[in-house]
Amino acid sequence: MNENHNPWTTVSSKEIYDNPWINLTEHNVINPNGGKGIYGKVHFKNLAIGIIPLFENGDTLLVGQYRYPLNAYSWELPEGGGKLDVDPIDSAQRELLEETGLTAKHWTKLLEMHLSNSVSDELSIIYIAEGLTEGESEPEETEQLQIKRLPVSEAIDMVMRGEITDSMTVAGLLKFKVLRGN
Repeated sequence: MNENHNPWTTVSSKEIYDNPWINLTEHNVINPNGGKGIYGKVHFKNLAIGIIPLFENGDTLLVGQYRYPLNAYSWELPEGGGKLDVDPIDSAQRELLEETGLTAKHWTKLLEMHLSNSVSDELSIIYIAEGLTEGESEPEETEQLQIKRLPVSEAIDMVMRGEITDSMTVAGLLKFKVLRGN
């Protein structure tokens, strides 16, 4: 089996929806076994950026906010969008400042992952930010944020208890635990 060979055939495509953040296209396809069908693809016009701010004492910050699509409150890492034509580290620095008021001297890329590859092409990049300096946050108009400072180990415990369900936060914190042993 050639991993680079696409076994799907696209017969036709039609744009269904478009806004500044996403585009939805419906594709008429022939699947790998020869069956005809449709496939909807959500194209994201930005990267998903997440940051684990790491204080010297092992604390981190979680951001709490009401997530409209879930109709629920969510605790998660500082996260946001990064334009595709902007260096992702610049977007991460902007998001960390906007949501928490923090700036960081040292940045390490922790993880790249696709968030829902069965229906979208959204790519996420998660960083660890260290050497933190506190300042004033600058949240966007759509954000009503609550900040919680806690040990990274407690944030990981929240993941393990199912209290954090945001995919970037779950993956980022668990990879951090594996690499750093917290």
